[in-house]
Amino acid sequence: MAKPSPDKKHFHWSNKVSNEDEEQQHVPSFNSCPEKDKDNELPSSLSRKKLPAITIARVRSVLSALSKNRPNPVRGLGTRVTGTLFGSRKGHVHFAFQKSPTHQPVFLIELQTPISGLVKEMASGLVRIALECDKKVGSSRRMLEEPVWRTYCNGKKCGFAMKRECGEKEWKVLKAVEPISMGAGVLPAEKPGDEGEKEDEGVVNQEGEMMYMRAKFERVVGSRDSEAFYMMNPDSNGAPELSIYLLRI
Repeated sequence: MAKPSPDKKHFHWSNKVSNEDEEQQHVPSFNSCPEKDKDNELPSSLSRKKLPAITIARVRSVLSALSKNRPNPVRGLGTRVTGTLFGSRKGHVHFAFQKSPTHQPVFLIELQTPISGLVKEMASGLVRIALECDKKVGSSRRMLEEPVWRTYCNGKKCGFAMKRECGEKEWKVLKAVEPISMGAGVLPAEKPGDEGEKEDEGVVNQEGEMMYMRAKFERVVGSRDSEAFYMMNPDSNGAPELSIYLLRI
């Protein structure tokens, strides 16, 4: 039998060694990948779990802050409001808009126009009152918070109007006409020293009788700088129609 040649024997041995070296080189590289991936996957999985929790916590904190800073709905006005015009016979006109008859007025102004002059305008059956104020750049003040207005009645300038706080005297008038949903009339004067009398027996003191007109108004917001209040008159019996326009120019 012929003996294998040294070259052939060396060939098989070198081939086997080379194969083993390839396997040894391949195995470590194959095993090292999962270990590296495991190290990388752990932080990413944790970050994915922590991210929603952090996001939800931030959203909740923002919503909580907004709810605290949100104005009380009672202080706002909707599309249907209660409007009251009142003033003593020798005094100025007051306008008050309330969300409902039991709430404090959101918008209360005093016009320089005497109420007797406004009554004459109402005799025509059509009254348009425009209130204008200047727009200030960068101001965040709401429309109904403006303090001073230029006043026009049926196109004629009639002085200025001032925003007022609802004091004891104004609130007493509004409480006296609270049961009235729509109508006009005169509240009797309160005699000096009649503090113990009921409110419906007297409303004002030293100013004489108080004239008033009360109705429901439709509020229309055109923009941040324009609003309008239209008196809602369900009857078409010739009652005076009243509209009030607020413009910031």
